[in-house]
Amino acid sequence: MSATFTAMTTLTGKREAEALGEALERLDPEPQGVGVFEIEDGSGRWEIGAYFTEAPDETGLALLAAAFGANPFLVSELPETDWVAKVRRDLAPVQAGRFFVYGSHDADKVPRDAVPLLIDASMAFGTGHHGTTKGCLIALDRLAAQGFVPARVADIGCGTAVLAMAAARLFPARIIASDIDAVAVEVALANLAANGLSGRIDCIEAAGFDHPALTADAPYDLIFANILKGPLIALAPDLARHAAPGGFAILSGILNEQAEAVQKVYVAEGYNPVASDRIGDWTTLVLQKMA
Repeated sequence: MSATFTAMTTLTGKREAEALGEALERLDPEPQGVGVFEIEDGSGRWEIGAYFTEAPDETGLALLAAAFGANPFLVSELPETDWVAKVRRDLAPVQAGRFFVYGSHDADKVPRDAVPLLIDASMAFGTGHHGTTKGCLIALDRLAAQGFVPARVADIGCGTAVLAMAAARLFPARIIASDIDAVAVEVALANLAANGLSGRIDCIEAAGFDHPALTADAPYDLIFANILKGPLIALAPDLARHAAPGGFAILSGILNEQAEAVQKVYVAEGYNPVASDRIGDWTTLVLQKMA
């Protein structure tokens, strides 16, 4: 196996972070990948990282950090890893209410009374192992156990489409799943096929509700949005407009300390709080649209 190196730094400001990311791509030796991510702690700081298959030019990295006002790059050499074995070890099956989320390597472990969801590791978010996805599955299972049966369901920012598939396992509903990322949509379609759900869920590429198919299917009795605080707050008016009176929203991607702020915005849009569940650092909110 060849060695892998990472170089990481942080700075303030989206524009500066994106510019530094572009500059990193021109470094010699060239990185194999560059990522620019907002740090979701309210600080306004961004993380910029790159990985290399040979040792990076640390002098060049230092010059870039100085030029863009970033912290000095932290360069690390990653140990050689059998990634297939690691994924199988780390992605153990997850039980979330009656749902059992598993990889194909654990197909023999599915309990007879569980609702199975096959999700192999992929580039799209949502394997069920993260506290946000698990929280949404538990919230869905609880609503179903209380007798809730939606006719129309939307999964906004669907990632792997695990939440849409969970709804399809429980309800004979009309379901649509959307993501802003074309790769996520491709992964979602592959997951539908792997779970025998092709044709049960429409998967589309869209930002929020900005797609004719999402508008045509409204209003929704159940809307999932497992994204992040900022997008959730921005989405609130549109989500409320596309919700049926008495319908539920299951929201996550929310750090515990952000939950109150997100809930306040949705209450202002006509939602009543129903439940707030914490798993680790993350909160899942369940809200109901006032009739």
